[in-house]
Amino acid sequence: MPDGTDLLCTRPRGVLRGAVLTLVFTGVLATAAATGSLPRQEPAAERAGAPPGAEREPRDRAPVDSAALNRAAAAAMADGKSGKKAAEEFVSRSGDRWGAVYDKREYEEFEQALDGAYTGVGLSAGRSGGDRVRVTRVQAGGPAARAGLRAGDRLVSVDGRPVDGLSVSEVVALLRGDGVPGSSVALRVERGRAAWTQTLRRARLATDPVTVRRLDDGAVLIRVEAFTKGVGTRVRDAVRKAPAGAGVLLDLRGNSGGLVAEAATAASAFLDGGLVATYDVEGEERAVYAEGGGDTDRPLVALVDGGTMSAAELLTGALQDRGRAVTVGSRTFGKGAVQMPSTLPDGSVAELTVGHYRTPAGHTVDGRGITPDLPAGERAEERARTVLSGLGGGS
Repeated sequence: MPDGTDLLCTRPRGVLRGAVLTLVFTGVLATAAATGSLPRQEPAAERAGAPPGAEREPRDRAPVDSAALNRAAAAAMADGKSGKKAAEEFVSRSGDRWGAVYDKREYEEFEQALDGAYTGVGLSAGRSGGDRVRVTRVQAGGPAARAGLRAGDRLVSVDGRPVDGLSVSEVVALLRGDGVPGSSVALRVERGRAAWTQTLRRARLATDPVTVRRLDDGAVLIRVEAFTKGVGTRVRDAVRKAPAGAGVLLDLRGNSGGLVAEAATAASAFLDGGLVATYDVEGEERAVYAEGGGDTDRPLVALVDGGTMSAAELLTGALQDRGRAVTVGSRTFGKGAVQMPSTLPDGSVAELTVGHYRTPAGHTVDGRGITPDLPAGERAEERARTVLSGLGGGS
């Protein structure tokens, strides 16, 4: 995944072209938008991420009028002004907290990220105490890792611009720059009492969002960091290859979401068909279903936290509501908005909220999140393992 509060969305590739760019990487993916037309019968790309600290309280607002948005952008262009900027101002005034406008390059980068690749320096950034920005994760083998940067380092400035007070998305945008491999970016970093400036060269990086390993007690840990293309099948294959009777600990902590279709495929690993989520598009209700043939007997515990967002919340809600998994951890982020892209006259793309997802039991996720069955804080993984063992998931 890419840098910053990085990105991911919820839209079936090839059907919903593109997605959301809450800018890429940071452990909390950010989202961008999509270009091209979107068939109304499919779920739209959902912004799978938001800057830490974003409000949780739901707001009921009328959908943004896409036709009026296009007229505003066209009028600005006729006056020799930026259509994209006019669209951004329009969306900002609308109160659509997930709405965003992206240029063509940003959209193309997001599509690449959905394929599991991005251009960046290989670090994740997040808020830590007030306005300060810290490195939350460093991708092995990336430019940041080779330069010796570590999780916990404070990021002071990017190319001379102080980052305190900026949104994480803005920090990510600075880290990504022009998105050209080989281009340089200077980071001012603090670690304890030491401070230095580190110049990195952006590189084309591949992500590996699924990690599978066997635990000491025989259970299988499947960690999913984002629902990029192919992730659902990898989860399903991991479950099929797990030893008979071995429990599964599905770790969705810090998962900022991704493609809804991939989350549904992942749900199919544990469900024998049936409802995963419902969603409304401009007042018309639709549904997402799991495929049949999943393993419905294997003990399963899902581990979640405040960084579990979007498509990851859809999966969590389905497993919880249908009694398939015990959920452990802390309340999830609460990102359940349905968005559809609208191409503007200048080629930029506005991603506008048109509805919201709900769990199989009809619970709204957006602004509320999902409360786990068993709350757990710093020792959440330890508690999850204990619960899984109690379900008979160990050797």
